[in-house]
Amino acid sequence: MNERLKSLRLKQKMNQSEFGSRIGLTTSAISDIERGKVKTITEGNIKLICREFNINEEWLRTGRGKMEKDLSIEEETYGRFGKIMEAGSPIKKNMATMLLKIVDTLPDEQWNYIYEEFKACINRVERVEEESED
Repeated sequence: MNERLKSLRLKQKMNQSEFGSRIGLTTSAISDIERGKVKTITEGNIKLICREFNINEEWLRTGRGKMEKDLSIEEETYGRFGKIMEAGSPIKKNMATMLLKIVDTLPDEQWNYIYEEFKACINRVERVEEESED
């Protein structure tokens, strides 16, 4: 498990201190785990690592399967909004807040209009990206 924990940390582009602070462990505890000095990680820490980084628990424990856990659309959406609200720019945070307010308050009969407007915006962005690649 020590090598898998280290590969997870490196994939997250975190040093041992940053990684440890996300799961409530010290830098030296992470170092000891990665070097194999600690043979077992507590059940609580395993669960926390998997939840915090969306990691497949079987992969972390045994190396079998994919590293990342398959997320439901709700989990993926929640994670994206969480990342924006945690580390996004002020404009992204404001936009996410406004979008959630629209979702929460918009009457059902107006959703088709909003949906078509969003699709048009996405199409414009994709055209601009394609033109900039040429």
